[in-house]
Amino acid sequence: MDFGFSEDQKIFRDSLRDFLEKEIVPIADEKEKIGKPATREEAIDIGKRFKKIGLSPDIEDIGGFASDLSTVGLVAEELGRVSPSVALLVGYSLSIPAVIQFLPDGMDLKERLLPKMKRSEIVATYALTEPEAGSDSRAIKSTAVLDGDEYVINGSKTWASNGPISNLALLVAKVESGEQEMFFIDREQSPYDSNELGHLGLKFGSTGELFLEDCRVPAENTLTNVIGAVMSSGKMEELTKDLEMPSDSHVMELFGMMNPVSLVLAFLRIGMAFMATGISQACLEASVKYSKERVAFGKPIGKFQLIQNMLFKIATITETSRLLGYKALDLAANGDPEFRMASSMAKAYACKEVVDAASYAIEIHGGNGLSDELPIERYFRDARMMSIPDGTTNMNTLVVGRELLGPGYSAYV
Repeated sequence: MDFGFSEDQKIFRDSLRDFLEKEIVPIADEKEKIGKPATREEAIDIGKRFKKIGLSPDIEDIGGFASDLSTVGLVAEELGRVSPSVALLVGYSLSIPAVIQFLPDGMDLKERLLPKMKRSEIVATYALTEPEAGSDSRAIKSTAVLDGDEYVINGSKTWASNGPISNLALLVAKVESGEQEMFFIDREQSPYDSNELGHLGLKFGSTGELFLEDCRVPAENTLTNVIGAVMSSGKMEELTKDLEMPSDSHVMELFGMMNPVSLVLAFLRIGMAFMATGISQACLEASVKYSKERVAFGKPIGKFQLIQNMLFKIATITETSRLLGYKALDLAANGDPEFRMASSMAKAYACKEVVDAASYAIEIHGGNGLSDELPIERYFRDARMMSIPDGTTNMNTLVVGRELLGPGYSAYV
Protein backbone atom coordinates (compact mmCIF):
# COMPACT_ATOMS: atom_id res chain seq x y z
CA MET A 1 0.00 0.00 0.00
CA ASP A 2 1.33 3.42 -0.97
CA PHE A 3 1.02 5.86 1.94
CA GLY A 4 1.86 8.92 -0.14
CA PHE A 5 -0.42 11.16 -2.16
CA SER A 6 0.14 11.73 -5.86
CA GLU A 7 0.91 15.21 -7.11
CA ASP A 8 -2.64 15.51 -8.45
CA GLN A 9 -4.02 14.59 -5.02
CA LYS A 10 -1.78 17.15 -3.32
CA ILE A 11 -2.97 19.85 -5.71
CA PHE A 12 -6.56 18.81 -5.11
CA ARG A 13 -6.07 18.86 -1.32
CA ASP A 14 -4.55 22.36 -1.44
CA SER A 15 -7.37 23.70 -3.60
CA LEU A 16 -9.94 22.02 -1.35
CA ARG A 17 -8.40 23.61 1.75
CA ASP A 18 -8.41 27.01 0.08
CA PHE A 19 -12.07 26.58 -0.88
CA LEU A 20 -13.04 25.45 2.61
CA GLU A 21 -11.27 28.35 4.31
CA LYS A 22 -12.89 30.91 2.02
CA GLU A 23 -16.41 29.58 1.54
CA ILE A 24 -17.24 27.08 4.29
CA VAL A 25 -15.36 28.06 7.46
CA PRO A 26 -17.07 31.50 7.77
CA ILE A 27 -20.50 29.88 7.41
CA ALA A 28 -19.76 26.97 9.74
CA ASP A 29 -18.17 29.12 12.45
CA GLU A 30 -21.11 31.52 12.50
CA LYS A 31 -23.77 28.80 12.49
CA GLU A 32 -22.01 26.70 15.14
CA LYS A 33 -21.94 29.71 17.49
CA ILE A 34 -25.62 30.37 16.90
CA GLY A 35 -26.27 26.70 17.60
CA LYS A 36 -29.10 26.28 15.10
CA PRO A 37 -29.12 23.32 12.69
CA ALA A 38 -28.98 23.90 8.96
CA THR A 39 -32.18 24.32 7.00
CA ARG A 40 -32.69 22.43 3.76
CA GLU A 41 -32.12 25.67 1.84
CA GLU A 42 -28.79 26.21 3.61
CA ALA A 43 -27.80 22.61 2.98
CA ILE A 44 -28.57 22.92 -0.73
CA ASP A 45 -26.62 26.18 -0.89
CA ILE A 46 -23.60 24.42 0.59
CA GLY A 47 -24.04 21.55 -1.85
CA LYS A 48 -24.03 23.97 -4.78
CA ARG A 49 -20.84 25.57 -3.46
CA PHE A 50 -19.12 22.19 -3.37
CA LYS A 51 -20.25 21.41 -6.90
CA LYS A 52 -18.20 24.37 -8.10
CA ILE A 53 -15.04 22.48 -7.13
CA GLY A 54 -16.18 19.13 -8.48
CA LEU A 55 -17.64 17.58 -5.33
CA SER A 56 -21.13 16.42 -6.20
CA PRO A 57 -22.90 13.10 -6.86
CA ASP A 58 -22.93 13.88 -10.60
CA ILE A 59 -21.29 11.17 -12.74
CA GLU A 60 -18.30 13.16 -13.92
CA ASP A 61 -17.62 14.61 -10.47
CA ILE A 62 -17.85 11.23 -8.75
CA GLY A 63 -15.63 9.77 -11.44
CA GLY A 64 -13.11 12.51 -10.82
CA PHE A 65 -12.62 12.21 -7.07
CA ALA A 66 -14.05 8.83 -6.06
CA SER A 67 -12.21 6.62 -8.53
CA ASP A 68 -9.39 6.45 -5.98
CA LEU A 69 -10.74 5.68 -2.51
CA SER A 70 -7.78 7.36 -0.85
CA THR A 71 -9.07 10.65 -2.30
CA VAL A 72 -12.43 9.97 -0.64
CA GLY A 73 -10.59 9.62 2.67
CA LEU A 74 -8.72 12.84 1.99
CA VAL A 75 -11.99 14.70 1.40
CA ALA A 76 -13.60 13.29 4.57
CA GLU A 77 -10.61 14.30 6.67
CA GLU A 78 -10.42 17.81 5.26
CA LEU A 79 -14.14 18.34 5.86
CA GLY A 80 -13.84 17.01 9.41
CA ARG A 81 -10.94 19.38 9.99
CA VAL A 82 -13.09 22.45 9.37
CA SER A 83 -16.62 21.27 10.22
CA PRO A 84 -17.85 17.75 11.00
CA SER A 85 -21.40 19.14 10.67
CA VAL A 86 -20.75 20.04 7.05
CA ALA A 87 -18.89 16.76 6.54
CA LEU A 88 -22.00 14.78 7.46
CA LEU A 89 -24.24 16.99 5.39
CA VAL A 90 -22.05 16.70 2.31
CA GLY A 91 -20.99 13.10 2.88
CA TYR A 92 -24.48 11.62 2.91
CA SER A 93 -25.67 13.83 0.08
CA LEU A 94 -22.69 12.81 -2.07
CA SER A 95 -22.69 9.09 -1.42
CA ILE A 96 -26.33 8.00 -1.09
CA PRO A 97 -27.72 9.38 -4.37
CA ALA A 98 -24.57 8.66 -6.41
CA VAL A 99 -25.51 5.09 -7.30
CA ILE A 100 -28.87 6.15 -8.75
CA GLN A 101 -27.33 7.68 -11.87
CA PHE A 102 -25.92 4.29 -12.88
CA LEU A 103 -29.42 2.81 -13.13
CA PRO A 104 -30.79 1.93 -16.56
CA ASP A 105 -32.61 4.73 -18.33
CA GLY A 106 -36.34 4.64 -17.74
CA MET A 107 -36.27 3.52 -14.10
CA ASP A 108 -38.57 5.84 -12.17
CA LEU A 109 -36.12 6.45 -9.32
CA LYS A 110 -33.50 7.69 -11.77
CA GLU A 111 -35.94 9.82 -13.77
CA ARG A 112 -37.26 11.48 -10.62
CA LEU A 113 -33.98 12.21 -8.88
CA LEU A 114 -31.39 12.72 -11.61
CA PRO A 115 -32.42 16.34 -12.38
CA LYS A 116 -32.16 17.26 -8.67
CA MET A 117 -28.84 15.46 -8.47
CA LYS A 118 -27.48 17.44 -11.41
CA ARG A 119 -28.43 20.66 -9.59
CA SER A 120 -27.01 19.44 -6.24
CA GLU A 121 -30.46 19.76 -4.67
CA ILE A 122 -30.57 16.40 -2.89
CA VAL A 123 -30.12 16.32 0.88
CA ALA A 124 -29.81 12.68 1.90
CA THR A 125 -30.04 10.77 5.15
CA TYR A 126 -29.29 7.21 6.24
CA ALA A 127 -31.87 5.87 8.69
CA LEU A 128 -31.17 2.69 10.66
CA THR A 129 -31.32 3.49 14.39
CA GLU A 130 -34.66 3.31 16.17
CA PRO A 131 -35.79 4.27 19.68
CA GLU A 132 -35.43 0.63 20.81
CA ALA A 133 -32.73 -0.49 18.37
CA GLY A 134 -29.36 1.21 18.59
CA SER A 135 -26.32 -1.04 18.84
CA ASP A 136 -28.62 -4.04 18.42
CA SER A 137 -29.59 -3.13 14.86
CA ARG A 138 -31.24 -6.52 14.37
CA ALA A 139 -33.97 -5.40 16.78
CA ILE A 140 -35.42 -2.81 14.41
CA LYS A 141 -39.20 -2.82 14.27
CA SER A 142 -39.83 -0.82 11.10
CA THR A 143 -41.63 -3.05 8.62
CA ALA A 144 -41.99 -3.10 4.86
CA VAL A 145 -44.90 -5.14 3.51
CA LEU A 146 -45.18 -5.78 -0.22
CA ASP A 147 -48.49 -4.64 -1.67
CA GLY A 148 -48.58 -5.09 -5.43
CA ASP A 149 -45.68 -3.14 -6.91
CA GLU A 150 -45.11 -1.11 -3.74
CA TYR A 151 -43.83 -1.66 -0.23
CA VAL A 152 -45.85 -0.15 2.62
CA ILE A 153 -43.42 0.98 5.33
CA ASN A 154 -44.37 1.69 8.94
CA GLY A 155 -42.04 2.63 11.77
CA SER A 156 -39.86 5.35 13.22
CA LYS A 157 -36.16 6.19 13.14
CA THR A 158 -34.03 8.34 15.40
CA TRP A 159 -30.62 10.01 15.29
CA ALA A 160 -30.79 10.30 11.50
CA SER A 161 -28.17 12.79 10.30
CA ASN A 162 -29.80 15.29 7.91
CA GLY A 163 -33.10 13.52 8.63
CA PRO A 164 -35.34 16.54 9.29
CA ILE A 165 -34.11 18.42 6.21
CA SER A 166 -33.72 15.40 3.91
CA ASN A 167 -35.54 14.89 0.65
CA LEU A 168 -34.01 11.43 0.10
CA ALA A 169 -33.65 8.66 2.69
CA LEU A 170 -31.84 5.34 2.56
CA LEU A 171 -33.88 3.56 5.21
CA VAL A 172 -33.60 0.10 6.76
CA ALA A 173 -36.74 -1.96 7.43
CA LYS A 174 -37.68 -5.60 7.85
CA VAL A 175 -39.49 -7.28 4.97
CA GLU A 176 -41.98 -10.11 5.48
CA SER A 177 -39.24 -12.77 5.51
CA GLY A 178 -37.75 -11.07 8.58
CA GLU A 179 -34.64 -10.04 6.67
CA GLN A 180 -33.46 -6.44 6.62
CA GLU A 181 -33.69 -4.45 3.40
CA MET A 182 -32.76 -0.90 2.53
CA PHE A 183 -35.07 1.41 0.64
CA PHE A 184 -34.42 4.58 -1.33
CA ILE A 185 -37.29 6.88 -0.32
CA ASP A 186 -37.97 10.02 -2.34
CA ARG A 187 -39.72 12.23 0.21
CA GLU A 188 -41.71 14.06 -2.46
CA GLN A 189 -43.09 10.80 -3.81
CA SER A 190 -43.33 8.95 -0.49
CA PRO A 191 -43.77 11.55 2.28
CA TYR A 192 -42.49 10.98 5.82
CA ASP A 193 -42.60 13.23 8.87
CA SER A 194 -39.60 14.35 10.94
CA ASN A 195 -38.58 16.07 14.13
CA GLU A 196 -35.34 17.84 15.12
CA LEU A 197 -33.24 16.56 18.07
CA GLY A 198 -30.82 18.68 20.10
CA HIS A 199 -27.33 17.36 20.77
CA LEU A 200 -23.98 18.10 22.41
CA GLY A 201 -21.90 18.95 19.34
CA LEU A 202 -22.28 19.26 15.57
CA LYS A 203 -24.63 22.15 16.22
CA PHE A 204 -24.90 23.11 12.56
CA GLY A 205 -25.86 19.54 11.71
CA SER A 206 -29.51 18.61 11.44
CA THR A 207 -30.22 15.37 13.30
CA GLY A 208 -33.59 13.99 14.18
CA GLU A 209 -36.41 11.49 14.08
CA LEU A 210 -38.31 10.15 11.08
CA PHE A 211 -41.87 8.87 11.24
CA LEU A 212 -43.36 6.63 8.55
CA GLU A 213 -47.04 5.73 8.53
CA ASP A 214 -48.23 3.66 5.57
CA CYS A 215 -45.43 5.19 3.51
CA ARG A 216 -45.71 3.64 0.04
CA VAL A 217 -42.42 3.10 -1.76
CA PRO A 218 -41.99 1.54 -5.23
CA ALA A 219 -40.78 -2.07 -4.95
CA GLU A 220 -37.96 -1.37 -7.37
CA ASN A 221 -36.46 1.11 -4.86
CA THR A 222 -34.83 -1.55 -2.68
CA LEU A 223 -31.05 -1.40 -2.47
CA THR A 224 -30.88 -5.04 -3.57
CA ASN A 225 -32.78 -4.22 -6.75
CA VAL A 226 -30.86 -1.01 -7.37
CA ILE A 227 -27.46 -2.70 -7.04
CA GLY A 228 -28.63 -5.55 -9.27
CA ALA A 229 -29.83 -3.12 -11.93
CA VAL A 230 -26.58 -1.16 -11.78
CA MET A 231 -24.47 -4.31 -12.10
CA SER A 232 -26.44 -5.53 -15.11
CA SER A 233 -26.68 -2.16 -16.87
CA GLY A 234 -23.00 -1.94 -17.78
CA LYS A 235 -23.05 1.79 -17.11
CA MET A 236 -20.26 1.60 -14.53
CA GLU A 237 -17.97 -0.10 -17.02
CA GLU A 238 -18.79 2.59 -19.59
CA LEU A 239 -17.98 5.31 -17.07
CA THR A 240 -14.67 3.67 -16.18
CA LYS A 241 -13.63 3.82 -19.83
CA ASP A 242 -15.05 7.28 -20.62
CA LEU A 243 -13.36 8.96 -17.64
CA GLU A 244 -10.21 6.84 -17.89
CA MET A 245 -10.74 5.64 -14.34
CA PRO A 246 -8.56 2.78 -13.08
CA SER A 247 -10.18 -0.60 -13.62
CA ASP A 248 -8.44 -2.38 -10.72
CA SER A 249 -10.95 -1.40 -8.03
CA HIS A 250 -12.99 -4.31 -6.71
CA VAL A 251 -15.34 -2.42 -4.39
CA MET A 252 -18.48 -3.73 -6.08
CA GLU A 253 -17.31 -7.30 -5.41
CA LEU A 254 -17.91 -6.64 -1.72
CA PHE A 255 -21.65 -6.51 -2.40
CA GLY A 256 -21.46 -10.19 -3.26
CA MET A 257 -19.49 -11.03 -0.11
CA MET A 258 -21.17 -8.93 2.58
CA ASN A 259 -24.67 -8.20 3.77
CA PRO A 260 -25.63 -4.84 2.17
CA VAL A 261 -26.48 -3.27 5.56
CA SER A 262 -23.10 -4.35 6.97
CA LEU A 263 -21.29 -3.04 3.90
CA VAL A 264 -22.98 0.37 4.04
CA LEU A 265 -22.22 0.58 7.77
CA ALA A 266 -18.57 -0.26 7.11
CA PHE A 267 -18.23 2.66 4.69
CA LEU A 268 -20.06 4.98 7.10
CA ARG A 269 -17.63 3.97 9.85
CA ILE A 270 -14.68 4.81 7.64
CA GLY A 271 -16.21 8.23 7.00
CA MET A 272 -16.56 8.82 10.74
CA ALA A 273 -12.97 7.70 11.32
CA PHE A 274 -11.64 10.22 8.82
CA MET A 275 -13.85 12.97 10.24
CA ALA A 276 -12.39 12.24 13.67
CA THR A 277 -8.92 12.34 12.14
CA GLY A 278 -9.76 15.77 10.76
CA ILE A 279 -10.76 17.00 14.21
CA SER A 280 -7.51 15.65 15.66
CA GLN A 281 -5.57 17.40 12.91
CA ALA A 282 -7.35 20.68 13.68
CA CYS A 283 -6.50 20.25 17.38
CA LEU A 284 -2.86 19.63 16.49
CA GLU A 285 -2.54 22.64 14.21
CA ALA A 286 -4.21 24.98 16.71
CA SER A 287 -2.09 23.64 19.58
CA VAL A 288 1.22 23.96 17.73
CA LYS A 289 0.38 27.52 16.76
CA TYR A 290 -0.69 28.47 20.30
CA SER A 291 2.38 26.80 21.83
CA LYS A 292 4.61 29.11 19.80
CA GLU A 293 2.62 32.27 20.51
CA ARG A 294 1.62 31.94 24.17
CA VAL A 295 4.27 33.16 26.61
CA ALA A 296 4.38 32.06 30.27
CA PHE A 297 7.18 32.40 32.80
CA GLY A 298 9.10 34.44 30.27
CA LYS A 299 9.15 32.00 27.35
CA PRO A 300 6.83 30.36 24.80
CA ILE A 301 4.92 27.50 26.41
CA GLY A 302 6.11 25.27 23.59
CA LYS A 303 9.46 25.07 25.38
CA PHE A 304 7.92 23.28 28.34
CA GLN A 305 8.26 19.49 28.39
CA LEU A 306 4.66 18.83 29.43
CA ILE A 307 3.36 20.86 26.48
CA GLN A 308 5.60 18.94 24.09
CA ASN A 309 4.38 15.68 25.59
CA MET A 310 0.76 16.63 24.90
CA LEU A 311 1.66 17.70 21.35
CA PHE A 312 3.29 14.29 20.85
CA LYS A 313 0.11 12.55 22.00
CA ILE A 314 -2.15 14.60 19.70
CA ALA A 315 0.17 14.03 16.74
CA THR A 316 0.39 10.28 17.38
CA ILE A 317 -3.39 9.95 17.71
CA THR A 318 -3.83 11.86 14.45
CA GLU A 319 -1.30 9.83 12.48
CA THR A 320 -2.47 6.46 13.82
CA SER A 321 -6.09 7.29 13.03
CA ARG A 322 -5.14 8.34 9.52
CA LEU A 323 -3.15 5.18 8.82
CA LEU A 324 -5.90 2.89 10.10
CA GLY A 325 -8.37 4.68 7.84
CA TYR A 326 -6.26 4.35 4.71
CA LYS A 327 -5.51 0.70 5.47
CA ALA A 328 -9.27 0.03 5.55
CA LEU A 329 -9.83 1.90 2.27
CA ASP A 330 -7.03 -0.07 0.63
CA LEU A 331 -8.74 -3.31 1.63
CA ALA A 332 -12.04 -2.03 0.22
CA ALA A 333 -10.42 -1.05 -3.07
CA ASN A 334 -9.06 -4.59 -3.37
CA GLY A 335 -12.39 -6.22 -2.55
CA ASP A 336 -11.00 -7.77 0.61
CA PRO A 337 -13.74 -8.84 3.07
CA GLU A 338 -11.38 -7.97 5.95
CA PHE A 339 -12.45 -4.42 5.12
CA ARG A 340 -15.29 -4.86 7.63
CA MET A 341 -12.93 -5.56 10.52
CA ALA A 342 -10.54 -2.81 9.44
CA SER A 343 -13.36 -0.25 9.22
CA SER A 344 -14.50 -1.11 12.76
CA MET A 345 -10.92 -0.89 14.02
CA ALA A 346 -10.40 2.51 12.38
CA LYS A 347 -13.71 3.86 13.65
CA ALA A 348 -13.27 2.59 17.20
CA TYR A 349 -9.74 3.95 17.54
CA ALA A 350 -10.08 7.30 15.79
CA CYS A 351 -13.43 8.22 17.31
CA LYS A 352 -12.40 7.30 20.84
CA GLU A 353 -8.92 8.83 20.82
CA VAL A 354 -10.03 12.11 19.24
CA VAL A 355 -11.65 12.95 22.59
CA ASP A 356 -8.21 12.75 24.22
CA ALA A 357 -6.71 14.83 21.40
CA ALA A 358 -9.29 17.55 21.99
CA SER A 359 -8.77 17.36 25.77
CA TYR A 360 -5.02 17.86 25.34
CA ALA A 361 -5.73 20.82 23.07
CA ILE A 362 -7.87 22.40 25.79
CA GLU A 363 -5.12 21.83 28.36
CA ILE A 364 -2.56 23.48 26.09
CA HIS A 365 -4.83 26.49 25.55
CA GLY A 366 -5.67 26.78 29.25
CA GLY A 367 -8.54 29.14 29.97
CA ASN A 368 -8.68 30.14 26.31
CA GLY A 369 -9.48 26.53 25.47
CA LEU A 370 -12.76 26.88 27.37
CA SER A 371 -13.78 30.09 25.64
CA ASP A 372 -16.13 30.09 22.68
CA GLU A 373 -13.98 32.81 21.14
CA LEU A 374 -11.71 30.01 19.92
CA PRO A 375 -12.90 26.80 18.22
CA ILE A 376 -11.15 24.51 20.73
CA GLU A 377 -14.23 23.96 22.90
CA ARG A 378 -16.18 23.13 19.72
CA TYR A 379 -13.53 20.59 18.73
CA PHE A 380 -14.08 18.88 22.09
CA ARG A 381 -17.88 18.83 21.78
CA ASP A 382 -17.69 17.56 18.20
CA ALA A 383 -15.08 14.97 19.19
CA ARG A 384 -17.33 13.57 21.90
CA MET A 385 -20.05 13.02 19.29
CA MET A 386 -17.83 10.77 17.18
CA SER A 387 -17.78 7.61 19.29
CA ILE A 388 -21.53 6.92 19.23
CA PRO A 389 -22.99 7.16 15.66
CA ASP A 390 -22.55 4.38 13.09
CA GLY A 391 -21.50 1.87 15.71
CA THR A 392 -20.34 2.73 19.21
CA THR A 393 -16.74 2.18 20.23
CA ASN A 394 -17.81 -0.83 22.31
CA MET A 395 -19.73 -2.43 19.45
CA ASN A 396 -16.90 -1.93 16.99
CA THR A 397 -14.54 -3.49 19.51
CA LEU A 398 -16.77 -6.56 19.57
CA VAL A 399 -16.93 -6.67 15.77
CA VAL A 400 -13.12 -6.81 15.66
CA GLY A 401 -13.06 -9.49 18.37
CA ARG A 402 -15.54 -11.65 16.48
CA GLU A 403 -13.64 -11.30 13.21
CA LEU A 404 -10.38 -12.25 14.92
CA LEU A 405 -11.79 -15.28 16.76
CA GLY A 406 -14.08 -16.58 14.05
CA PRO A 407 -17.54 -18.22 14.04
CA GLY A 408 -19.06 -19.05 17.41
CA TYR A 409 -17.30 -16.25 19.29
CA SER A 410 -19.73 -13.39 18.80
CA ALA A 411 -20.18 -11.50 22.08
CA TYR A 412 -23.59 -10.13 21.10
CA VAL A 413 -25.61 -13.11 19.90
